[in-house]
Amino acid sequence: MSNQHIPRSAGDQPNAMVQSRFFAANEATARARGDVDWRLERLIDRLPKRVRSTVRLIQKPSARWVRIAAGISLTFGGVLGFLPVLGFWMLPLGLALLAEDVQILRSLRSRILDWVEHHHSDWLGHRPRSQ
Repeated sequence: MSNQHIPRSAGDQPNAMVQSRFFAANEATARARGDVDWRLERLIDRLPKRVRSTVRLIQKPSARWVRIAAGISLTFGGVLGFLPVLGFWMLPLGLALLAEDVQILRSLRSRILDWVEHHHSDWLGHRPRSQ
């Protein structure tokens, strides 16, 4: 994976050519791995650096049991989101973690990413499709 950093402040945004090369490199890496959706890679690339590095660490195959335990814990916490400390935000995050290892959830994640690509393509860093 590329550890390049794309500046996020308005004053130091990279030009479109540099940004497109960055995304192309990440897409090529994701497609070469075969198991990671390029759209998911683009969304992860938009995260703050500290969060992005944590997500990359959890995505590694060696972190499978950590990912499963965290996914189950977050999903359970999300179901109990009406309680004061827990929140409903935990449910989709837990399911997203579990999607790495559970085929049914992986196909659901793919359908959600299809929807994001169609309706919010700016989240992925490219222009919307012409209607």
